[in-house]
Amino acid sequence: MPVSVPPARSGHPTHAVDRAFLGMERRHPDLRWDAGGVAYMSGPPPALADLRAYVGFRLSELPLLTSRVEGGPRRSRWRPDADFAVDRHVHEVVAEGPEGWDGALHTALNASFAPGAYWGVWLVHGHAPDEYALCYRFHHACQDGSAAAMTFRAMLGEGEPSARPVPGKGRLTGLPRRVGTAVGLAAMFMAGSFVVRGRRSAVPFVPAGERRLWRGRVSADTLRRIGAARGGSAHDAHLAALAGALSAWSAESGVPLARVTALLPVDARRPDEEQTWGNRCFALPLELPVRPVPERGTRPQEGDAPLRRLEHVMGTTRKLRGEAWRQAIQDLVRHMPDRPTEWYLRRMLSPRVTQVMATSMPVADKGSLGNTQVTGVALLPLLVPGNLFGVGLSFFGDWAEVAFVSDRALPHGELLPELWEQAVGELEGATAPE
Repeated sequence: MPVSVPPARSGHPTHAVDRAFLGMERRHPDLRWDAGGVAYMSGPPPALADLRAYVGFRLSELPLLTSRVEGGPRRSRWRPDADFAVDRHVHEVVAEGPEGWDGALHTALNASFAPGAYWGVWLVHGHAPDEYALCYRFHHACQDGSAAAMTFRAMLGEGEPSARPVPGKGRLTGLPRRVGTAVGLAAMFMAGSFVVRGRRSAVPFVPAGERRLWRGRVSADTLRRIGAARGGSAHDAHLAALAGALSAWSAESGVPLARVTALLPVDARRPDEEQTWGNRCFALPLELPVRPVPERGTRPQEGDAPLRRLEHVMGTTRKLRGEAWRQAIQDLVRHMPDRPTEWYLRRMLSPRVTQVMATSMPVADKGSLGNTQVTGVALLPLLVPGNLFGVGLSFFGDWAEVAFVSDRALPHGELLPELWEQAVGELEGATAPE
């Protein structure tokens, strides 16, 4: 019997970023625009009917997930879906014994949404009596990473608030300066997207059209110590390690990487803004120092590449953590008109500009479903056509967990998590007090 839930009572306007993703889907219906995450659970899996009933109960806290887009492209709203049914959104994939786990998980990773659905949950089990996974995927017009993390906390967590940094309340007296900063920031990134140094490398494989997920993890405190040793953050340490992993992967796979630019989604919600609704993110490009250049007037020393990568990354992120940049990004996302927003996103998502999608998100301190516990979390970043891969860093409990999502044909993609862990170890050694 289908499980239905009462939809939200009122509509909610779509945001310019929502409309940009919807527009890209209309122009390229053959491409996928979904992201998500996987929660790994310890304990016996629930029955599909019980999971559907549980999700239906929790949806009262997540009104967007029972809505659909109505109206024209420029005046659309999220409206309650009178035909919403949980059964069309919650599914299961049963593995054929322990050897079938990988295939079952990747079936969930590659499954299509039901017609008219913007999201789906797949219960993956059958490989062990006391382990299962929940794979949650959503169309990017529906949510961004921060909204999805709140969905996780509503479904499985303890309701912890997000650890995202937000700018303080804006002051009208500083409005002219804020406008100038926002316009200047947008112009800087737009101009940078036209700078192409050398011939763009083609994707080093023929896409198979099937996604794969590879995971790694280190202690979250390790990343924090590395970043703090140089006045930075755990995210800085992650990006520096990512650059080191790419350097090692290039040597291992034989794929030359002259330059790699990562696209970083930045949450731009106001402090009082609801996190479960749509997109409020800005795409910020950052060149990864895969081949770090020593400072002018110095000679490269063996073993100093990890530190040079970290300093290169922090040269950009220091500005991002500053109040002026954060306020400018918030102003851009809030006020930029539809056409410039869509143009900017299409430009930044082009493989001529960026080659890796890199997102990072504090998820929760812990999580559970009934008597079963969440043991790990993998983010599923947007995999942009023509990119090498998407990489997501999630902070869950005591762990920093990295997930690489790529086409199955990526050469030696399975090595990326291990190479990232090794690069974190090199950074830890380079930043340890003598």
